[in-house]
Amino acid sequence: MKPEFQNTSKLGFGCMRLPLLDPQDQKSIDLEQFKEMVDAFIAGGGTYFDTAFVYHEGASETALREALVRRYPRDSFTIATKCLAWAAPDAQTAQSNLGTSLERLGVDYVDFYLLHNVGGARTATFDAYDMWDFARREKAAGRIRNWGFSMHDGPDALDALLRAHPDADFVQLQANYLDWDDPVVEARRCMEVAEKHDVPVVIMEPARGGRLADLPPRVAEPLLGCRPELSLASWAYRFCYNLPNVLTVLSGMSSPDQVRQNVEEHRGNKPFSPDERAALETARSILSNLASIPCTNCRYCVKGCPEHVVIPEILSLLNLELMTENRDFAKGLYSWQAAPGPASKCIACGACEAMCPQDIDIVRQLEVAVDHFE
Repeated sequence: MKPEFQNTSKLGFGCMRLPLLDPQDQKSIDLEQFKEMVDAFIAGGGTYFDTAFVYHEGASETALREALVRRYPRDSFTIATKCLAWAAPDAQTAQSNLGTSLERLGVDYVDFYLLHNVGGARTATFDAYDMWDFARREKAAGRIRNWGFSMHDGPDALDALLRAHPDADFVQLQANYLDWDDPVVEARRCMEVAEKHDVPVVIMEPARGGRLADLPPRVAEPLLGCRPELSLASWAYRFCYNLPNVLTVLSGMSSPDQVRQNVEEHRGNKPFSPDERAALETARSILSNLASIPCTNCRYCVKGCPEHVVIPEILSLLNLELMTENRDFAKGLYSWQAAPGPASKCIACGACEAMCPQDIDIVRQLEVAVDHFE
């Protein structure tokens, strides 16, 4: 890991869910409250602020300019922002995002620039728009200090990308104790691939979109019984803080109290004691047992599907609903994770069930997914 990365705070400030003056207007960021949050974060030793071209419809970057850039010395913080090339109509538009971000932020350079959400079919757009060489050129020109990419894809895709782009300075990956051994997300294997390539990781979704901060009572019981003074979120963050090869762990914070709590619990971070490790394993085991569909993500089912339904991803979301006891949360993920092949495309031909080594009643489970998520 680069020497300058050693000074990056392990707790990173995610600026995607900032407080709003009007809940119906994503641009109406409560700037005074945001300033209070920035002050608390920096006072607690925080340095890493994460935003993106599209967060709060662009207002996240301008709010950072007002709350952070204009109020603190440039060398006292680092900023990460992102380009979603696959959402741009052409290469010129995608490459112009950096200049717009710099203007919104009021800076001459960003410390971390991400080609955001590569993987799957989206990678082809980054290739076609020459975004990889664009990032290299901008780094050479000094407008980017470090470039990398984020992805929601498997370890094989990550390995291929790091082989193709070995000069990436960092990657951003989804990792948390719920997804650690999940057969679809494969967080453990993804982290191992990044470490094999000696590329440090920014962790996103450490609390799985907030779900690990709001566990079902039976899952929370062993954690609260072990350390009743700690928040449930702190267990999720500590799991990630103490993984090897981690640059920072992002927390999407929405209030001053969240910032203060996260900062305070980060200060007390230590590796899990044997009792804490046992409590977390118990909680993880209860979560796993709440899932009832024995999908192992072998992907045999998708090879013969004439409608290209993303069956393993859908079964994983059905399990996630069972584990978190939160249908709305799983439904929100379904809206984009299943977009390439939703359950409603199933024609009940049975080809998937004939291929499934676990004998899962896939057609019936897809009917459940349509009922729950569509």
